[in-house]
Amino acid sequence: MLNEANAEEPKLAPPGAGLPWPELLVARLIFGWTRKHTSREQAMENFTRRRNAILQLACGCNAKTGAQRVLIARLRGLEDSSRYWSVFMTLDHLRIVNDSIAGAVTALVSGNVPSRTASTAEVKPTLNADNSVLTAFEQSCTQFEQTVATFPNLTTPTKYPHPWFGPLDAAAWHFMAGVHMNLHLKQIQNILSQLTHPHL
Repeated sequence: MLNEANAEEPKLAPPGAGLPWPELLVARLIFGWTRKHTSREQAMENFTRRRNAILQLACGCNAKTGAQRVLIARLRGLEDSSRYWSVFMTLDHLRIVNDSIAGAVTALVSGNVPSRTASTAEVKPTLNADNSVLTAFEQSCTQFEQTVATFPNLTTPTKYPHPWFGPLDAAAWHFMAGVHMNLHLKQIQNILSQLTHPHL
């Protein structure tokens, strides 16, 4: 296990470097297929289930363990630059992305495209995230759920490009939110596993 107490900063790819090309191709195929076969209700259920699982794990951390950065093996779908985060950093990232997706959905339903280009490099967390992020994360989830619920139709002609998956309508961005939460739920599980059972 590598953490701040026993190792120097690891050398990772820069933020926004993306995924290896073969992995990205597979991810696009899986994303497209599962999006097509997932209803709006299922997409929200997936989001809420991951929200609850993440909160349960994060609330079990104290101020020290929650803020401790841990280098984990790269998960499929996770950028190399995101491998050395703490639990609280992961929640901060999710907070940022949840707010961004809620904004994108609102814009697309209104027939507008967000002016800012979606970028994985722009949604990295603050390094010193602390336990105050628990409340901010929960608020971002509630705001996302409430925002989506106000729109009767998420299938929009207007689309906003995701940096990996190309132009997505509001329904696809809604689906993306749950997929994204699931990836980082696995990351948190790996971080906590390393903290509990460190390996050399």
